[in-house]
Amino acid sequence: MALLFATLMAVELIGLRLLDTTEARLTDIYMQRHAATYQADPDIVLVDVDDASMAAMQEIAGLWAWPREIHADLLEALAEFKPRAVVFDLAFAERDLKRPKSDARLSEVIRAMPHVYLSAVQLDGNAAPEMLSPLAAAFGATSGGPSDARAPILLPAAVERDGWRLGLINSLEDKDGVLRRYRLYSDVAGWQLPSLPARIAADLGAPIPPGTEFLMRWPAKGHKRYPYGELYRLLTEQRPGLDAQALATLDSLFRGKIVVIGNSAASSFDHHLTPLGPGYPGGDILALAIDNLKSGRSITPASPAWPLGFGMLLIAAIAAAFTKRVNPLLTAAALATLSLAALAFADRALERNLMLPVATPLAFAWAWFLTAAIAGYLRERRTREKTVSLFRRFLNPNVVQQIVEQGETVESLSGRTRDITILFSDIRGFTTLSEGRPPQEVVLLLNRYFERQVEVVFRHGGTLDKFIGDCIMAFWGAPVDDPDHARHAVAAALEMQQTLLDFRRELQAESSDVGDFDVGIGVHTGPAVVGFIGAQRKLDYTAIGDTVNLSSRVEGLTKGVARVLVTQETVDACKGTDEFEFQHHGAFAVKGRTAEVNLYEPRRRTT
Repeated sequence: MALLFATLMAVELIGLRLLDTTEARLTDIYMQRHAATYQADPDIVLVDVDDASMAAMQEIAGLWAWPREIHADLLEALAEFKPRAVVFDLAFAERDLKRPKSDARLSEVIRAMPHVYLSAVQLDGNAAPEMLSPLAAAFGATSGGPSDARAPILLPAAVERDGWRLGLINSLEDKDGVLRRYRLYSDVAGWQLPSLPARIAADLGAPIPPGTEFLMRWPAKGHKRYPYGELYRLLTEQRPGLDAQALATLDSLFRGKIVVIGNSAASSFDHHLTPLGPGYPGGDILALAIDNLKSGRSITPASPAWPLGFGMLLIAAIAAAFTKRVNPLLTAAALATLSLAALAFADRALERNLMLPVATPLAFAWAWFLTAAIAGYLRERRTREKTVSLFRRFLNPNVVQQIVEQGETVESLSGRTRDITILFSDIRGFTTLSEGRPPQEVVLLLNRYFERQVEVVFRHGGTLDKFIGDCIMAFWGAPVDDPDHARHAVAAALEMQQTLLDFRRELQAESSDVGDFDVGIGVHTGPAVVGFIGAQRKLDYTAIGDTVNLSSRVEGLTKGVARVLVTQETVDACKGTDEFEFQHHGAFAVKGRTAEVNLYEPRRRTT
């Protein structure tokens, strides 16, 4: 079972990845916890076409989309402060056929500025394809594909191609619709085209992480932003009236900075669900992706070998715990502690930009634990039921319950040598009593008698061994430990004697001829081997050894002496109690023994 779970976990981590969303959502929690500690790069500034800018620019530019010369004016004004890069998260996909000079002016300004970047979008297969080889220089592609390769790409057609510095901005959403990652490169018909953040980071000399995508860290507070409408008026209409202090403020805001121009207005429909919540503007995501790469703060996923090894260790530890029969509650507590420690460790690792997948190994570990616990419970339940079914024939139901609660089994209770007290009770005169009665009546009479005597045995905590014809064999001191087993056996013998007398009176009241119906009871204390003996289909819980034989011999010696006789060993075992007194009847020769045996008749002590 452990090997099966380990194999399934390996298949999940290496191939299926069905729990990726769970892992990602756990990482989201960590992201939210540490978002406040992430300080956005001050060298990245957002110029935002927000709803207020849309309203403020209507008098100048009309409704969105504005003439491209508006953006040209802003670029020219920003050029004074020599920004390190200007990145447009705006689509210039359609030419302005009514105002071609507006597009031409934007192209002219972009050509004059060495670090203006434009966005491109890879489209689905229904759009018209573009030849890729002529676009290699614009994308800064370092590896090429087939020279005749084509792919549908939305390009900034409003800007002349000689001004293009391109990168793809396709969003990369997970199965649950959350944008957590950004592409580094996309394989487009064999061409490795960079994303816009990767293109900018490479041009700025920042190291690019390996792979084709990266996991982003998210700050609680985003980058500095300036409303597009307010900035436009300040740098154009109000520019001649700006004093030195205002110019110094603008210079500190934009000089040497990366300026991302995006659109967060509600009408742009460029908002995404992120680990920090819904409604995150696309321009802010682009700025954050550039920030992650520029500052080297993107998240590095751990190798699949780490969660695989961790999960294998947990599964092996749980298997060992169940093999050694460690209490499942203790195992669950240990697993819970390890789980919390792993979650805390993964949380600390994310602070250091390392993502440790722990949800998958923990999920398989808990699934394995629950499976093993349920299987163990069912196995234990079957064992209990088997134990109960076996012992209910020999013991009082309360004693059976006690044995089951202690977790005893057939195996654990077999082959033990214990000091016990054994009782044999045989009916005298039964042959005479049964001669004149129908067999069915004899059986009913015996059952009535045995029912009462067995109740006496159980009431005094004894174990019913067997019926041997009209003889009862019982013992005390096993399977439940009983330091007073001799005292309890003697008390049971005396009550069995009284039960016999009561039964005889009952038969006489029924006008039955009871003849010389009587009983002989022999009791002896000593060591015996106790356990289940027999075949797989028929097991008996019994005692064997010399102690058993002697007890049977003592019962045979009661005839003509007393109804109940006990040995010296039983008398010695009853010392320390004033419940009984013992009358010595002498020493008797016993078959199989060289020394004679002293026998005593017990009576309840009277005050």
